[in-house]
Amino acid sequence: MSHTAKHFTSHTPYVWQVDNKTADDVTSSNLPLSGMTLAVKDLFHIKGLPTTAGNPDWLASHPIAEHTSPVVDKLLQQGAALVGKTITDELAYSLNGQNIHYGTPFNVSSPERLPGGSSSGSAVAVREGSAVIGLGTDTGGSIRVPASYNGLFGLRPTHGRISCEHMVGLAPSFDTVGWMTRDLDSLCAVADVLFTDSFSNGLPNIQLKKPRIGLSPELMAQCEYSQVLDAAYHAMVNEPCPLTSGLSDTLLSQASETFRILQGYEIWQTHGQWITEHQPKFAVDIQQRFTWCATINLRQYQQALVQQQIFIAHINDLFTQCDMIFLPTTPGPAPFLNTPGDELTTYRNTLMRLTCIAGLCGLPQLHVPLAINPHAPMGFSLIGQKNHDKQLIGIARMLLEKSL
Repeated sequence: MSHTAKHFTSHTPYVWQVDNKTADDVTSSNLPLSGMTLAVKDLFHIKGLPTTAGNPDWLASHPIAEHTSPVVDKLLQQGAALVGKTITDELAYSLNGQNIHYGTPFNVSSPERLPGGSSSGSAVAVREGSAVIGLGTDTGGSIRVPASYNGLFGLRPTHGRISCEHMVGLAPSFDTVGWMTRDLDSLCAVADVLFTDSFSNGLPNIQLKKPRIGLSPELMAQCEYSQVLDAAYHAMVNEPCPLTSGLSDTLLSQASETFRILQGYEIWQTHGQWITEHQPKFAVDIQQRFTWCATINLRQYQQALVQQQIFIAHINDLFTQCDMIFLPTTPGPAPFLNTPGDELTTYRNTLMRLTCIAGLCGLPQLHVPLAINPHAPMGFSLIGQKNHDKQLIGIARMLLEKSL
């Protein structure tokens, strides 16, 4: 059932704060993440602590965690110091960063604007300086969007690269664990800790000195500051790589709808029984989305799976023209807090034309902030091929050095 309470601003990004302690058995100051504070989105379980998932009814109907998320445990074992658990949009099903129960975290960079979600609290904790690392999740944009709205670096890794065990999921085929930082060195330090697998072995080498960074006019047209972003691209990229992408408004809209159906079907498979049994109180817009999820049938889901494969083939073809794709992360700066609901819905639809690409294809995407708007943070993204996560970071570093 929906909740009629009004949104309000929270001047803390945390729902639960702990003493500044690392894991009990970590004493060395020479670990990779020593001296780095960690804010954890309140979807991740930490043994002995509650998990709200952004909703009091979820908290009331679930026990205290008996296990710690492997990714949280890894960061703590490598020296990070836990600061607290942060506000998330309800069950992570929003990109706005609003929560009628725990409040909307205060956007330090643009106080009159939304912080972006659903990893809103982790983003604000990093932006305000109470944490160096903001751990979050990204299903449909929940790392990339708050990173953009708060002027942070934010990585959505390759799907499946990092374990989602012992956390509250949303749509398993799209859920990813990601993180945000104020600087690229910190982002890279976390990547070095978490990407210890052998996925990168045997991958084609990207020439860091001459990477083919593709630019699609159709993707740039989705952004209200496309001219400024285009100028930034040409200032950073020595050898521009224009793409014949075929990513028309129609195709992007179809891809976004395909993503919505696949995500929505999985969401109801994941949470439908709990919602039906407990009738939790959600914000009106989130309740409307869950209600829509319940209407998606198996035939629609199967048809969307076919469309997903067609879109993946289209994007894979683009990577024959380039090594990675340069694109706007969001259509513009964060919407204002007082933006009417219907306008937010329209904005969300445009936003998802951009965020659905990495989501449908399971690709890594890195948001890079740029000082191109004095009034609100903005930036660009790089989408890479599967398991090229660390290459994205290397290319971003190279581009930023050229922009100085």
